[in-house]
Amino acid sequence: MEVWDILEFIGGLCLFLFGMNLMGAYLEKAAGSKLKNILGKLTGGRFTGFLTGLGVTAVIQSSSATTVMVVGFVNSGLLSLSQAINVIMGANVGTTVTAWILSLTGLDGGAWYMEMLKPSSFTPILALIGILLYMGAKSNKKRDVGVILLGFAVLMFGMDTMSVAVSGLKTDPNFANMLTMFTNPILGVIAGAVLTAIIQSSSASVGILQALSTTGAISVGMSVPIIMGQNIGTCVTAMISSVGTNRNARRASAVHLIFNIIGTVVFLSVFCIVKAMFNIAVLETDASELSIAVCHTLFNVLCTILLFPCAKLLEKLSLKIIPVTKEELAASKNISIDERLMATPAIAIERCRVFTAEMAELAIDSLKSSMALLDTSKLTGEKASALRTAESQVDKYEDVLGSYLVKLGTHHLSDKDRHESSKLLHMIGDLERISDHSVNVLESAEELAEKKMSFSAEAQKELAVITAAVTEIIDLTYEAYIKNDLEIARKVEPLEQVIDDLKSTLRTNHIGRMQAGNCSIEVGFIWSDLLTNLERVSDHCSNIAGCVIEMSHDSLSLHEYLKEVKEERPDYKKMYKEYSEKYSV
Repeated sequence: MEVWDILEFIGGLCLFLFGMNLMGAYLEKAAGSKLKNILGKLTGGRFTGFLTGLGVTAVIQSSSATTVMVVGFVNSGLLSLSQAINVIMGANVGTTVTAWILSLTGLDGGAWYMEMLKPSSFTPILALIGILLYMGAKSNKKRDVGVILLGFAVLMFGMDTMSVAVSGLKTDPNFANMLTMFTNPILGVIAGAVLTAIIQSSSASVGILQALSTTGAISVGMSVPIIMGQNIGTCVTAMISSVGTNRNARRASAVHLIFNIIGTVVFLSVFCIVKAMFNIAVLETDASELSIAVCHTLFNVLCTILLFPCAKLLEKLSLKIIPVTKEELAASKNISIDERLMATPAIAIERCRVFTAEMAELAIDSLKSSMALLDTSKLTGEKASALRTAESQVDKYEDVLGSYLVKLGTHHLSDKDRHESSKLLHMIGDLERISDHSVNVLESAEELAEKKMSFSAEAQKELAVITAAVTEIIDLTYEAYIKNDLEIARKVEPLEQVIDDLKSTLRTNHIGRMQAGNCSIEVGFIWSDLLTNLERVSDHCSNIAGCVIEMSHDSLSLHEYLKEVKEERPDYKKMYKEYSEKYSV
């Protein structure tokens, strides 16, 4: 093989990969939103999930793209891990479509219809239609279709170029000697996995193998282990996409890898045993584009048949590899209160108090975690996902407790029980809002990280002051509720007023920095949103502390309490002064 042949092969490979990526990207763009909706909705049953994965992959010509979408859906909670497994299995079968399309280049026969099926016959026509649509169409959709057709034409032209470039290897003894190493099935698997991992597409690596098969130097027996390895290598893309996602999304990518490793180990063992025991002539024949497509499809279909009934086992294996943490257990905790307790309202309300305490702890921990992530060096995808999971769990607490307390209100309650039930309803609303604000604070941190912005040194010092004040007020609020301590509850209102004052002061200071050119307007917007969220957290803490005090004074309303502490209680002014000095800027 001469230098010019090598350069021609490299050029053909580049065109092939470019055409495949271009076609796949625009196929996904053209049908992506619809396919994402399909993935999100049609994955309830096992067979439905399998067929969805198969269909989506067949359309966008990439199992890697489908698996990356699945990992994203699992990360966002749209798909469960068990649903994702079925889709991944379908994607493995759907990816074989590309090999069948590429196998058309190997068609041979004199009949006109056979000639028309050859890509060399219809590709120029598709390229012509594609360029006309791309250059002449005004509609973006038609232009996208043009790019898809051009991508396919470039792909097939690259395939033909590679085939022509390697044709001289048929009589090259060095190439034949190099290929003898792949008679070792283990080396064949490794070669297929490494090649696919590098180019991150099993369809593309299968296409390269099909091009090399035109030399006649690759036998069917040699191609089988390489194809098995290619299925392992294609998992790299999903593994990369799972970096920074939550643990469940990483388990989905792990399932993809486990599925292909188990399939390869089982069928490679069967292949080696059968090959050693029987002299199968077909394995010694020259591989062709068609035989490689058949082997690729057969392997993926057999893997699916073998492991489809074992979806639960794959899920358990992924949980062994990536164990469930205490945080996940807490987030997945079932929230329910026995309705039979309503027969004894006092006990039912006590259970609601316990659940409200759990809800409060989760909401407050979320807020503290989100404030810590304002140091964007600590911000990771997993931490962000954990915060959003916690917020979702707080919402569940509010739904369950709210429904239960409303239903309890229809029973015959004493005045005290009815009063306490009403206050708990108010409290869970405030706790849910604190949890919402924790996500808002997280979004501010994410925006800073995404736009590679940061607060000035002076602003960071001020931020440390107000976050310390908010941390103290939520700790006081939680302690007051858990201990039912009125003295602690009375400390909340003066601190809330100090945080209100801080918000105004810090906003004014930041305007001064923007006017002096020490801070951008864009950062100023984030700063303003952040201050608003932190100040509103203190408002909700004030409401909760007021509810704690109300519960101990049946006749005292929150409005009356706030008026009393601000106008009549001498200790309010004293605490306000102490907090003002403690959190001064």
